[in-house]
Amino acid sequence: MATMAVNNGVNVQALLDAREALKGAPAAAKFAWRATCKWQNGTHSESNVQGFFGLGHEQTHKTETSFSADHPEIFASEDKGVTPVEYLLVGLASCLTAGVAAVAQNRGIQLRSVESKVEGSMDIRGILGVDSDVRNGYDDIKVTFKIDADASKKEIEALVAQSQKRSAVYDVITNPVTSRSKWSSAVRSARTARLRSEHCPSNVSARS
Repeated sequence: MATMAVNNGVNVQALLDAREALKGAPAAAKFAWRATCKWQNGTHSESNVQGFFGLGHEQTHKTETSFSADHPEIFASEDKGVTPVEYLLVGLASCLTAGVAAVAQNRGIQLRSVESKVEGSMDIRGILGVDSDVRNGYDDIKVTFKIDADASKKEIEALVAQSQKRSAVYDVITNPVTSRSKWSSAVRSARTARLRSEHCPSNVSARS
């Protein structure tokens, strides 16, 4: 357990209390995180995050956060934001780094600084359709930490290992996740109208 002398800014006791409370209320542990996205132009889109579901109720962040996504100019885009695959790296780095802070607090280790560098290797022939044998996503993701703390090398390695073990983003990346897509009713209606128009006989005319 953390001592009063250690302060990494993480309220570990609150997290431990929540863990105990959820043992008797598993339904409250069911969370749904959300993001909305609207296409702007070309490969540029704007996403927003504010509401989510948790502890049996709708919740909101203090502020709505917006994210711009695009592709670099070398892909003939306008580069108005980072790429979606870079956001994935941001999510992983943020999750693992926060985990290090939380685990350190719980183990009574004072942190002075934590830096992480995440690098993903990708062969873009896959997403460009050049070679169907090349996957679309990352082939390899490497995370490098630089941690300054009142701890031994072995203790710091254990911090990183435990952070990785409990990281939601790391789990999403390394394990299969069920993914579903569906059309909105407006999209289906427009598509149905187009199909009906395409299959309507050309010799049919209106009669009075």
